[in-house]
Amino acid sequence: MELWLVRHGQTDWNRKHLLQGWVDTPLNQRGERQARALAGSLRGRRFAGVWSSDLSRAVETARLAYGEPTQSTALRELDFGDLQGLSWEGISQDDRDQMIAFDGFAAPGGESHSQMRERVLVFLDSLGEGAHLVFSHGGVIRMLRRLCGDDRFPDSCELIRLDWTNRRALRID
Repeated sequence: MELWLVRHGQTDWNRKHLLQGWVDTPLNQRGERQARALAGSLRGRRFAGVWSSDLSRAVETARLAYGEPTQSTALRELDFGDLQGLSWEGISQDDRDQMIAFDGFAAPGGESHSQMRERVLVFLDSLGEGAHLVFSHGGVIRMLRRLCGDDRFPDSCELIRLDWTNRRALRID
């Protein structure tokens, strides 16, 4: 199975460096342009499934870049709980350090990275063979990349291809 992953386009909260989590923030004009620009890279490609988080920033990115996705709450960003809406500078240094380290972080009033990983992996286990196009969020994509030996955080509308069966990154042809 292959995963073609796309982080949603920019929102005003991204621009302001605010933690969005499960807050349903829309794309801004730049995010809409990013999604439309991605359409050229996806034109003519066929996928076994096209999926997105149910949050509007991911759904709208999918619609503008490719077409109507099947939505799933399992593909949502980490639930940042009490930290949602705060800026990076507005959270404690301990929380920042744990978020950067990734594993072991648990958002106060939200969920842990391990809980997010579990819900996403259960979803992926339900998919059939073939290439699947998935529109999601930075934390989800970073977690999946880490499982394939790559720890980079994705840019808005970055297209990432993973050989999920063998847990390795692939080039986009």
